[in-house]
Parts: sequence; C-alpha cells; structure tokens
Amino acid sequence: MTIAQLAHLADPALTPRLVVKVGSALLVGADGEPRRGWLSALVGELAAARARGQDVIVVSSGAIALGARRLGLAKGGRGSLADAQAAAAVGQIALAGLWAELLAGYGATAAQVLLTLDDLEDRRRWLNVTATLGTLLARGAVPVINENDTVATEEIRFGDNDRLAARVAQAAEASAVLLLSDIDGLYDRDPRQPGATRIPVVRRVTPDIHAMATAGSSSGLGSGGMTSKLQAAEIAGMAGMALAIIDGRPDRPIGSALASGNGTVFLARPRKAARKAWLGGRMRMRGTVHVDAGAARALAQGASLLAAGVVRVEGAFMRGDAIAVLGPAGEVLARGLTEYDAGECAALAGHNSRDHADILGYAPRSALIHRDHLVLV
Repeated sequence: MTIAQLAHLADPALTPRLVVKVGSALLVGADGEPRRGWLSALVGELAAARARGQDVIVVSSGAIALGARRLGLAKGGRGSLADAQAAAAVGQIALAGLWAELLAGYGATAAQVLLTLDDLEDRRRWLNVTATLGTLLARGAVPVINENDTVATEEIRFGDNDRLAARVAQAAEASAVLLLSDIDGLYDRDPRQPGATRIPVVRRVTPDIHAMATAGSSSGLGSGGMTSKLQAAEIAGMAGMALAIIDGRPDRPIGSALASGNGTVFLARPRKAARKAWLGGRMRMRGTVHVDAGAARALAQGASLLAAGVVRVEGAFMRGDAIAVLGPAGEVLARGLTEYDAGECAALAGHNSRDHADILGYAPRSALIHRDHLVLV
C-alpha cells in the first residue's frame, strides 16, 4: 500500500519519516513578530506524530521576516540581497531559539541545519547531509532546516523552501513531504476566480497541471507560490515520495486537514536507485543537448544517449557535469552526467560512433550520457 490520501500521512507504517515545511506567512505575523500561539499548537502536532512512531523533520522559513523587523528593513527585508542576508543573520537566531524552546516543551531536542543549493547539488556534500540527518534522527533530535540565506547568493539559492523541503526529504529518505501553505491545495485555476475547483489527487505533474499554477506568494512575506510547490512535487515524485499541500492557517492545521481531507496529494512515482533519484532532483544544469525524435524514442526505452541523435549543444560544461536532454519540441526528456565536455559534444553531434575516434583523435567513450548516469523526467 502506498500514500494516496492525506490520512496516510499520519500512519507510521506508510509514513515513517515526514518532512513538514512551514512558510513565513504562517510563522510570522503582519507585525513582524512570531505567531507563538499558532506555532505552539503546530509543535504539539509534531510531538504527537513523534509519539506515534514517526520521525519528523521541519523545514522552516521565517528568518528574513523576523530579522527585517528587528533591523527596521523595508519590504520585509527583501529589498536587496544585502538586506536579505543581514535580516537572515539576525532572524535565524530568533527562529532557531523559538523552535528549540517549543520543542523542548515536549522533551524534544531541536537541531539547526542551514543549507545552500550547492550542499544538495554536489554529490559528496549531499552524502554528508544525508549522514548528518540520519544521525540526528537516530538520536531522537528534530532537525529544523532553513536555507542559509546569510551566505547564499543568487547563483547558489533555492529561492524558496518548497523545493528545499523536497530535496531535504530525498536526502533524509523520507516517505512524504507536507507543505503548510496559505491555500488548501492546487486549484484548476486561480482560486480567487468563480468556479475554481480544488484537485484532491494529482498522479503526475504534467504541463496541464503546471498551467493551473499561479506563480506569486499571496502574503508578500514568502518567496514561493504554487509554481514552486509543483516543482517540489516533481522532485518528490521522482524520488518516490508523496507530497501534500494543506491549508496551514487554522490552529492545529495538520489535524484539521487530516480530519477534513482538504488538501492536494501528489502521488509518488516508482522509487529510483539513490544516485538516479539524486540526479533527477537536481535543479541546476550546466548545459543542454537537443536530440532528434529517434534519440528521444531510444531514451524512452532505456538506452544511453549517443552522439548520432544530438542536433544541438548549449552551455559551457565539463565531463561529469549534469546536463539536460531536450526533445524535438524543446521538452525536457532527461537529465544526466555527461561523458564529454561541451566542445567535444558539439564536435560529435550527429556523427556515428565509428567516426568518433577520427573526430577526437583518441578512443571515444561509449556514449555522451551512459544510461547508468541518466534519469528520465
């Protein structure tokens, strides 16, 4: 049996490890102060999940919003990268202290973990994160994770904690991700429009599903919107995890959503091997190769990517970098680790394998991307 409805998130047999993401708009009030009463009730729900045998990881926004108030920064601390970094430096202390205090009230130890995009995109650092989270959970701690906004630049930012939560869940080998939002799920159109209908279950995030999303955060405090939540659902799904969106605004929001069934559950896809799951969840590609219809069909059947099917190469990448494979219509077909740098790929594009040695001047490798290092999207 797999996770197919909200109620399954409270079942330790189906969801032994759960990642819960809390957004800024829920945790911080309009006055820039934490909503202690609401957060205390939520911590009680997390403690109850632990008591019934579930591991819990928290991904918590709020540092920038809290710090902006204390530093008197305009635009919630998001007026510039420097403002956001300064606000995060001040606010993260307050945020970690708040979680530590409230969790301690239930006998739980909070563990702060701050991450950047590079920590989860680099394979060695990814494995370090995995080991750290595993040790913390084994010792009974509750990891409280946030993006390291004080040091992150635009080039190494997740930019929202929805996708961070999905990647953390993957690293922690979690069963599911629960996003607490200011809306109770995915709607078939802007939920403010008459006749908008909530979609309770999504089997796969398709272009039609993406078209339903609205990009912005309605609160103005956070950085994510429905688009980022769908991207998180894609990451989770490819890693074999379910993801759910519920309305986080009520007191005790998890219990409220489980009782009513209101929310959207994105179903997991079959689990991939760990390395392929990591690759499928990567967000930053170093380059792109475009392939013809024949190559697209071969990839769908589990083949490696051969140079003969490549029609165009973009980007400046090196051997071992992650690149995207695009089909004839520009759709993303796969991601993989390239066996050649960009110049070599461009030289080999469209040529049969028997010609590669003459083109390169040395014995070629078997494929541009070997199927063992390639994951279909």
